[in-house]
Amino acid sequence: MRIVVLSCNTGEGHNAAGRAVVEWALEMGHQAEMVDLMLLAGKRVSRMVGGSYVGMVKHMPGLFHFLYRLGGKVSSCRHRSPVYYANRLLAKSLLRYLSEHPVDVIVTPHLFPAETLTYLKEKGKISLPVLAISTDYTCIPFWEETNCDAYILPHPDLMDEYERRGVPAQKLYPLGIPVRPEFTHEIDRAQAREQCGLSKEGKAYLVMGGSMGFGKIHLFVAELLRQREKGDSVVIVCGSNRRLENTLNRLFSSYENVKVLGFTHEVAMYMAACDVVFTKPGGLTSTEAAVRGIPMVHTRPIPGCETANQQFFGERGMSCPGNKIQEQIAAGKRLLQVENSEKMKAAQRANIDPQAAVQLLHLAETMLEERKGEK
Repeated sequence: MRIVVLSCNTGEGHNAAGRAVVEWALEMGHQAEMVDLMLLAGKRVSRMVGGSYVGMVKHMPGLFHFLYRLGGKVSSCRHRSPVYYANRLLAKSLLRYLSEHPVDVIVTPHLFPAETLTYLKEKGKISLPVLAISTDYTCIPFWEETNCDAYILPHPDLMDEYERRGVPAQKLYPLGIPVRPEFTHEIDRAQAREQCGLSKEGKAYLVMGGSMGFGKIHLFVAELLRQREKGDSVVIVCGSNRRLENTLNRLFSSYENVKVLGFTHEVAMYMAACDVVFTKPGGLTSTEAAVRGIPMVHTRPIPGCETANQQFFGERGMSCPGNKIQEQIAAGKRLLQVENSEKMKAAQRANIDPQAAVQLLHLAETMLEERKGEK
């Protein structure tokens, strides 16, 4: 089976889910690659779209929240939004790519390619099975105006919300969010600490700011360092925010047992090495943490879908939410207690399927066979 995963460079979560599908597909003997839809229209378009989104989320979260809420109000299955009409402009570039690189199945972990594919399907330009992945624990605006063959939801409890928004029930598959194979591999904590270069003594805290780096992380780290016990380690992952990485290195690199990282592909190993993770409630990172089985404290969300993610995880005991620094650190310390830690890990196992990508690929195989049978 030949698969193309169409993503978009507006945040790393979508890309991480896409890479997870590609890696599992290759392990299962399929052909797979991931493509940035915007890049098909040129580097300038990709930079413009990605830069605008990232800039707004980082520097104008209030505006992002306003637009997200506005999208929720105007979003409808009865008419198409400006988002749809903007993304259909990419149809010619995508069709050219598909003609030059024939595939059997298309998977997209992002709304924008789903909009473009909807236009192509309704114009009769493509008839391939299209599977869309939701990477947040809510139905974000405009999913209901797309026309994919399957919608992969993070959890069964979200099915009612998607149906109310107008997505056909028969197209909903609550298989979970795909995570890369390395998050499912068992590894001893002592071995993980050795591989990560962390002290074997004391507790280890992992602080993650998402791919873009979150908020006033320097204030959070300063307070965490003030409250940690002697011998405890702190690992800070800044994502692609180079400016933040430089600032944190300048402030904290002289502290004992403190490690500042930029973007890293070793998140799974650091999660295995640490006792608690502090992270903003991105859908993909939260899912990775739950699959890895690390107690989690959700820091203040970017208003919008991350607010829903935080609520979803908190209500099911998979994380402790906290909007203020003192609340977050206090929650993290409580999770160092074995009873609290094991209770949260049990909730994570009960709600999150580590084999979501495998199930998605089995579904794709079934849909492709059915399509061939119809022909």
